[in-house]
Parts: sequence; structure tokens; C-alpha cells
Amino acid sequence: MTLDSLDPTLMFLGFVVGGIGFVLFVYGKKQQRMPQMIAGVAFMVYPYFADSVLLLVGIGAVIGGVLWWAIWTGY
Repeated sequence: MTLDSLDPTLMFLGFVVGGIGFVLFVYGKKQQRMPQMIAGVAFMVYPYFADSVLLLVGIGAVIGGVLWWAIWTGY
């Protein structure tokens, strides 16, 4: 564990993103919607591997964009 992983901004954003992922996963499971379930798992897992705030926000934007596209196309 490096000292960079204790960055409070990174930790806070990781908790927020993980919480969004949990809500998406529960919603997707309850409504039987696969795109929300997959995006929820992705949102919960990727903060463990992001080592900077820019990477955390960038990957989150990509996952959110893919989820938006999947819903927009009717999946």
C-alpha cells in the first residue's frame, strides 16, 4: 500500500462511485435489467484499481456513457 492510496479525495470518490454502483446493481436486479446490473458491478469494482482521481472520473464517465448508450438503444 502506498501513501497515494490514502488520498482523501480518492477515497471519498471511491465510496461515492461504489454507492452508485450498489444502487444500480440492486435496481437492475429488482427490475431484471442486465445493463444496470453489469454497470453496477463495474462501478463497484473499478475504484479498487484506479490510482488517481482523473482515472477514477474518466473510467466512471466511460462506464456511465456505455450504460446510457445501452439504455438508449433499447437493451
